[in-house]
Amino acid sequence: MTVVSGPGGPGPAGTGVPHVLDNPARAALTGPHAHFAERRGRVLRYPVDVSPWLALPDEPGEQDWADLAALAGPGADAPLPGFCGEVPADWEITFRVEGVQLVDDGLAAAPDTEAVRLGPADVPDMLDLVARTRPGPFLPRTVELGTYLGIRRGGALVAMAGERLHPPGWTEISAVCTDPAFRGEGLATRLIRAVAHGIRERGETPFLHTGAANTGAVRLYESLGFRLRRRTAFLEVRTPRRPAGGRAAVPVPQPG
Repeated sequence: MTVVSGPGGPGPAGTGVPHVLDNPARAALTGPHAHFAERRGRVLRYPVDVSPWLALPDEPGEQDWADLAALAGPGADAPLPGFCGEVPADWEITFRVEGVQLVDDGLAAAPDTEAVRLGPADVPDMLDLVARTRPGPFLPRTVELGTYLGIRRGGALVAMAGERLHPPGWTEISAVCTDPAFRGEGLATRLIRAVAHGIRERGETPFLHTGAANTGAVRLYESLGFRLRRRTAFLEVRTPRRPAGGRAAVPVPQPG
């Protein structure tokens, strides 16, 4: 596994030094996305119509879990991207998928003359495209997280990509999707490069996440110039329906 030491590119592996991308949702919500942050104690989340992500401290304690339960509500599903610590025994792990985090390591970023900036007026079309292609969570106000670009054909939105998590110095490329009728034309590649161009213009570095089992997407991203930084996980837990009873924590399996 290659580990990057900063926005400049890959660095030595095994340094043991925490990196801003190790807990990217928290880094975003305490940094460039702080204006979105809803907080209880040390626990942060995005508004529920912007993004489903919640963010714990790097080493959460009993009070942090209590605050997370209070913030999310009883019996609620709480997505915790990248979390690999221990979950209290009275919390249910409802979803866990192995993932990978990749970083820009020579991407040929470039603007695209056909790509148009998408905004609030385009949200119905964006939600429709997401419903048909399922690239990951996209909600009515997700478009507010950063720049989203799309390609239209005959007035219909057929492909898009945009910016999601925004840790200091980095921006995540997300919601990469293409209408099935227009796949094979390289639209996703063009939009990734165009979004990355805008990120680079701000002096930041693109990164992204995808499922480890999505080998086709991983190959595409690596062919474009992304490199594996770390293996991670997409985790969702369900808060207790009653106050915690002090039972022991359960370890979450570590990424392969």
